[in-house]
Amino acid sequence: MRLSDLEGYKQITIQCHDNPDADALASGFGLYCYFTSKGIDTHLVYSGKNKMQKANVCMMVEKLNIPVEFIPRNTDNPYKVEGLLITVDGQYGAGNVTKILADEVAIIDHHQEEIKDVKYSRIESHLGSCSTLVWNMLKEEGYQVTDRKLSTALYYGLFMDTNMFAEIYNPVDMDMRDSLDYDKSLVTRFRNSNLSLKELEIAGIAMIRTSYNDDYRFAMIHAQKCDPNIMGIISDFLLQVDEVDTCVVFNEEYDGYKFSVRSCVPEVNANELAAYLAQGVGSGGGHSEKAGGFISLKLYEETYPTMNAAGYFNNRMTNYFDAHEIIYTDDVVVPIDEMQIYRRKSIPDGYVRLSDHFQVGSTVQIRADMGDRSIEVTSDNYLVLSWMGSVFFMDSKQFEERYQTSEEAYEMREWKKRGVYVPTLKVQGQKKTVQATDFAKVCEPKADTLVYAKKLDKTVKVFSPENQGKYVLGRVGDYITALKSNLKDIRVVEQDAFEMGFEEVDGKNLSIS
Repeated sequence: MRLSDLEGYKQITIQCHDNPDADALASGFGLYCYFTSKGIDTHLVYSGKNKMQKANVCMMVEKLNIPVEFIPRNTDNPYKVEGLLITVDGQYGAGNVTKILADEVAIIDHHQEEIKDVKYSRIESHLGSCSTLVWNMLKEEGYQVTDRKLSTALYYGLFMDTNMFAEIYNPVDMDMRDSLDYDKSLVTRFRNSNLSLKELEIAGIAMIRTSYNDDYRFAMIHAQKCDPNIMGIISDFLLQVDEVDTCVVFNEEYDGYKFSVRSCVPEVNANELAAYLAQGVGSGGGHSEKAGGFISLKLYEETYPTMNAAGYFNNRMTNYFDAHEIIYTDDVVVPIDEMQIYRRKSIPDGYVRLSDHFQVGSTVQIRADMGDRSIEVTSDNYLVLSWMGSVFFMDSKQFEERYQTSEEAYEMREWKKRGVYVPTLKVQGQKKTVQATDFAKVCEPKADTLVYAKKLDKTVKVFSPENQGKYVLGRVGDYITALKSNLKDIRVVEQDAFEMGFEEVDGKNLSIS
């Protein structure tokens, strides 16, 4: 669904969820600005038992002139609007959205899908905020966000829904954050009006109820209902305890569980741990040290009908540590007698020799689906764009062992077909951003590129020097490979990519020395 699909309605009402937060108001405001610019009679509303009272939200509405109206809940005689009703940052019929009657309904949201069979619906749960979704939909229509008040609202909506950017991980969220011309002084004022005395008490009580696992050095806290940033404060405090390497703080919301994750050791990537905690029942992500997520109550109760939340988080944390094997490529002896030999098929990848486009010694930031990575440009490093949508670095020796180069432009057709974010690059400290497609060229795998490979039956974390102290995660079903000509060149290849990109060869006719 696109916004232009909805322009045929003469009247549109945009409904935020009950007791709206910054993200709901910002995304609703964005839609309001768009439809009023089209000459459509547009109203922005919210409902529920009470008017919003939180200081930062009320200040946001006042300072940014957000024209939101309150409609008191009346269960006996529900309010009715003419034309189209759009629920934003919530779903029509969900528990936190008071039902308003309408001729037609649309949904724009970034939470897990709960309500199905709605004619007009755009739900993207991989995004950190609904503000980002609305911003992206505005971009699709060529609507430029130039109004500073709208820019500030969208920025603050993302800021609050990602725990002050600590839990931001999607590249589209990052693109919006970096592109908006917002009022910094107002965001500072909103942020400094965010913590109430009651929430300070919640944080204090939570910290004296810590559960600790001595074997894996993780702490867990079940906090009272509070804003996500309060959980972030609790998590940050916990990580300062010398016995705690990793922690998770969670609480109940009307439709599920919000949680915050922290890690101070390289063996645990908070982003990946958050995704693991929400696997199958929600979504999670963030940075390597700070992350968070949300678990849908509906999905949780369907999947774990007899388990309480504290038991769930404790079990998932324990299972996470039990399930992982750590591999350091410099130290490991590759068990080639347990592996098969495969040849890389001639499916082209893309490459960028960084020094051809950026000054040697400069630091380049690469933004991709996996998040942001920074690398110092040398005469020796290459950025490789796998045909399946992943990004990795190689030095010239590794690259020349695997590939032969071409001057043909790499068009990234598979990336676009799969809807994978096309990587962008920029020099650190500069504003100019370029897409990898601007100068990526084709590299063909050499016909004699042979690897030892084994399908994983447990999760592994592979640390290699090129990844700057960070690991690459291999899940059950993925493959671990070692280049036959260089057994220290160990990589993880996702199952689909491996089965489409490699073919087994008869090892009897090959020298395996």
